Amino acid sequence: MTRNNSLLSKIFLIILSCYLLLPFVVTLVYSVFMEWTNGIPSGFTLRNYTLLFSDIEFWLSIGRTILLCTVSVLFTIIILLLAMYVVVVENNKLGNYMQFICMIPYALQGVILSISVISLYSTSESILSNRILMLFGAYSILVLPYIYQGIRNCMNSIDAKMLLEAAQMLGCNKFIAYIKIILPNIIFGLLISALLAESIVFGDFVLANNITGNNYQNVQVYLNKKMFTSSGLSSAIVVVIFFVVFAITGFLLKLQNYRKKG
Repeated sequence: MTRNNSLLSKIFLIILSCYLLLPFVVTLVYSVFMEWTNGIPSGFTLRNYTLLFSDIEFWLSIGRTILLCTVSVLFTIIILLLAMYVVVVENNKLGNYMQFICMIPYALQGVILSISVISLYSTSESILSNRILMLFGAYSILVLPYIYQGIRNCMNSIDAKMLLEAAQMLGCNKFIAYIKIILPNIIFGLLISALLAESIVFGDFVLANNITGNNYQNVQVYLNKKMFTSSGLSSAIVVVIFFVVFAITGFLLKLQNYRKKG
């Protein structure tokens, strides 16, 4: 009975994987053929990838997107960890207010968030009127709910307050205990939250297009521009984006595995 259940589980996972990967496979095939008529591709070519890899603007857009992702996610994680320290150590009742604030970006995504940021800061004479800084800040807001949920769930699962109280009974400073005891125990949850936030930033077009446009072109803005040039080239861009995100995810998970072994 157990073997049958195991076999059925494997078959189900294989079918599900094929279903989820089908759009990517079709996009990959479309990117390496010149024509696709009557359901059959013809004219194998790597011309789209040759053009793409020789375009310096593409690599710059990839680099900008990685920088946007890294800075905004790290900034949000640091701010939330400091805020959660206050909630866990000083006043648990603040957790409800913090949760409400962190959930607000769910209703402010896309056009609403970009227009709000531009309207608020574009006329300011401070450094915040810089469009690139606006974009970094907007992405920090965009990923806020996802990273908060990951940190909050990890804190609850390890009973952070109890661990801190135990550390204090042994004479450890509150903040030192938070850094050396709580953070190592929630690192895996932070990693998962960061990966989710990474995929959101890589897939965003509206914020980057509305706030900075071609002045700080991310990979989605670049993709949108090339969609009017060639559908095959656009498919190649999507394939490369997939592998870039896959490589970043694999690298982070590999680091996590090394940490576990250590």
